[in-house]
Amino acid sequence: MRARLRIKERLFYGWVVITAYLVIGTIAFGTRQSFGVFFKSIEGEFDLSRAATSGIFSVYMVFGCTFTFLGGWALDRYGPRVVTFLMGLFVGLSLLLTSQVNSLWQLFITYSLLLAIGTSAVYPTMMATTARWFDKKRGLAIGIAGIGVGLGPVVMAPFATYLIANFDWRMAYIVMGLIAGLVVTSLSMLLKKDPGEIGASPDGVRPVSSERLVQDKKSDAQPASFSLLEAFRTTSFWFLGIAWLSIAFCFYLVSTHIVPRATDVGISAADAAVVLALTGGSGILGRLIMGFLSDRIGRKAIAIICALLQAAAMAWLAWSQELWMFYLFAVVFGFGFGGIDAIITALIGDIFGMHSIGAIMGVLAIGWGIGAAVGPIVGGLIFDITKSYFMAFLIGALVMLVTSLSVALIRREIGRNIGA
Repeated sequence: MRARLRIKERLFYGWVVITAYLVIGTIAFGTRQSFGVFFKSIEGEFDLSRAATSGIFSVYMVFGCTFTFLGGWALDRYGPRVVTFLMGLFVGLSLLLTSQVNSLWQLFITYSLLLAIGTSAVYPTMMATTARWFDKKRGLAIGIAGIGVGLGPVVMAPFATYLIANFDWRMAYIVMGLIAGLVVTSLSMLLKKDPGEIGASPDGVRPVSSERLVQDKKSDAQPASFSLLEAFRTTSFWFLGIAWLSIAFCFYLVSTHIVPRATDVGISAADAAVVLALTGGSGILGRLIMGFLSDRIGRKAIAIICALLQAAAMAWLAWSQELWMFYLFAVVFGFGFGGIDAIITALIGDIFGMHSIGAIMGVLAIGWGIGAAVGPIVGGLIFDITKSYFMAFLIGALVMLVTSLSVALIRREIGRNIGA
């Protein structure tokens, strides 16, 4: 009995929150990023062009711009438990209804709209909550919480491929919808907004007396907390927004079109799904390694390195024809994406503080949504015109160079201490 109490005292609840979000993220992002696996099935079922098929996902991301902001606002007001529970309901409902559609316009409602409600705010709510639970270990904690972004396609893409091959794409969405709805709604019950909800402090530091706490606050060099309007007026806010938009453009260009691109050059659907999964798997290492290094070396330099890795990988992909070349691309690109995604998120908390981090991330995520909407449709249009993805992937490389420049221009802002 005493041993259990000691374990409970030593276990910081922030790690429970992170573990729950890791699984939730795996389901949510695996569902989102597996669209490429369903791409040709939907294209053939409804006799669509690649631009039109890409448009389903792009419209989903456009709707997501609204729901990322609403999710961030709701997180600050109601906490992660309520927000995530509702998202889980909509994810399950979306996939179940998508399995029953008979026309393109119905897909825009069941998939583009309802899945946007269910998944668009997962990232800002997950990262804003994690940032509240950790301070000194923020980079590592965000990297761990975000593992689901990389683990999602590792788990869900091969699983979806198996279901499609053995049943059909409709049954695949039924099974995925049931799993997503049950898992996400159940795990949402474990979430808490911040350490104060259980009388703890960030990083699991033992509470101190009120007098000592006041002294610590005065002596610690903590970043000032910004309101949403104050953050909106800073140059760093806009550079962060450009960086997120560019990262999303490139990532969703790849996740939507990498499977069709691989199968176009004769690679099997199963091997193409492995390429997509490998991108996610290497992203896990990128999050952990680069998130850890960013806590010790500094975030900007590591983020720039990650952006340059992605730019090189995109240029390599433009010429890739053989399976080993796709594998190499997946490892380098995924590692760079995982690293920069975790670091940019940590930078938001570092620069703007915790007071309105949900709303700030929600607004910045609008840029992410725009990039994620434009990337797939650009790839589809270029393919329909040129019958090749060559120019699309070179554009992706240039966009990642823009990302590296935007990160270089980010600086720490001066604001007022309005509390976290």
